[in-house]
Amino acid sequence: MSDVARFEFLLVIISAILILALVARRLSLPPSAAFIAGGLVMALIPGAPSITLDPDLVLVIFLPPLLMSSAYFTVWASFRANLVSILNLAVGAVLFSTLAVGCVTRWLAPGLPWSVCFALGAILAPPDAVAAKSVLERVRLPERLSTLLEGESLLNDASSIVVYRVAIAAFLTGTFSITRATTMFGVLSVGGVALGLALGWAAVFLIRRIGNATVVICLTLLLPWVGYVTGERLGVSGVMATVTMGLLFGWHQHEVFPAKTRRSADAFWEVLTFLLEALIFVMIGLSLHSIAPLDHEIFPTTGRLVGGVAGVVLATIVVRFIWAYGATAVDWTRAALRGIPHRKGRWGEAAILGWAGMRGVVSLAVALSTPEDMPGRNFVLLTTFTLILVTVVVQGGTLSTLIRWTGVGEGGEEADGFLLTEHEARARMATAQREAIEKLAVNEAGEVLHPRLLEQYRFREGAATRYSRDPGGLKNDRDAHYAALKGTIVAGRSEILRLHRAGKIHDHVLRRLETELDLQQLALET
Repeated sequence: MSDVARFEFLLVIISAILILALVARRLSLPPSAAFIAGGLVMALIPGAPSITLDPDLVLVIFLPPLLMSSAYFTVWASFRANLVSILNLAVGAVLFSTLAVGCVTRWLAPGLPWSVCFALGAILAPPDAVAAKSVLERVRLPERLSTLLEGESLLNDASSIVVYRVAIAAFLTGTFSITRATTMFGVLSVGGVALGLALGWAAVFLIRRIGNATVVICLTLLLPWVGYVTGERLGVSGVMATVTMGLLFGWHQHEVFPAKTRRSADAFWEVLTFLLEALIFVMIGLSLHSIAPLDHEIFPTTGRLVGGVAGVVLATIVVRFIWAYGATAVDWTRAALRGIPHRKGRWGEAAILGWAGMRGVVSLAVALSTPEDMPGRNFVLLTTFTLILVTVVVQGGTLSTLIRWTGVGEGGEEADGFLLTEHEARARMATAQREAIEKLAVNEAGEVLHPRLLEQYRFREGAATRYSRDPGGLKNDRDAHYAALKGTIVAGRSEILRLHRAGKIHDHVLRRLETELDLQQLALET
């Protein structure tokens, strides 16, 4: 297959992605499920080009920017407040799942070495950040639960990859050392965090001094790969380095990015993450062709193979439920002993934590990277692909139904008593702006230099304060006000287009005035 043919096939894939995205939206399906199905169909078309995935290349190309994006938009305060619970899932659940699934695999396939069984457990253990994001953005969850799921998917790759490497090392050498495994985990994790902090602070220092929005956006695109590749080269976790940089950027974005840069970067990253996520799921579907025929030494019949795959997939799903409910029971007992009131919906949250365990590109790439001569490799590939398909399509497709059934999503964000509502925060912002304009609009002699501007900000403060006290009372007035403003924007846009079509203004004048109107409309729509 020539390079030109590969590029043409890539264009076909991107075209299919756009069509599948529209179909998924029209049918209210999870986009990730539609993309996997599309990849499956393309893989089964007679004469379709065969694409062999290099697992290392897949991880290097796709994982860093997607991890960076997810970490960048993480709610930092909620992430920090729930860090212990996140680590409980990202480390504890991964280790528990690896051991439990490894034992089940050994029971179902006695011919497999223990090291291979535990390697499969490590491959299947971590929910994927990309898969989680693609599903969670379509459902409404309390902030704490959403942070737990997103935070877990960001951090669990490091622990699962360490466990996998230890298992493969045991397979290759025939020995296992708990001391070596613990040391490896510590070096990878702590080293990755330290590297991410160093690179992140250096990048923040540079961005503060770069005034060009285009250069800054290109730098934000480059940094995830710099962190990931540097970490892997230095023998630490590139995943942790990238996630740490993303969290650091997310915290400092409001200080270092000018308004134009932030808006442009958000639009750029939105398109980029959409394409990368879609390509990943399509390639998961296309990877079906890489699964070789049945290994008769492990499973003598197709029926035994199907039973083995189904048993391991079911065990992986059940084990996550056991951990979720077990951790919830421990929290409930600890709270009861301390006399802390029980949080409403605790057991419903456990059900959602158990069900929202979508697997994705990391599991697939690690499975594809297993040694060619490893016993049961075809079984590992088939089981991994089946679990990804089941969790993304079945669990991801029914997650919103489970949320409605448990009632966990009712009310949207959790009612945190120490947090201001949006209306209260808007009133505080209006007061700060009014106080600032009162100082700037008056000269040293006490003369008002900008009376209309001062009047405008005083009016905004009064309206925002009233609206914070009675959100429903001013809604009709605000809607009418915004409708009138939108009408003026439409009229202005029509006029400058008329002048341009008549040849009375230059193109650059049209673009400049159109940008002003676009900003006014964006301010209204947000």
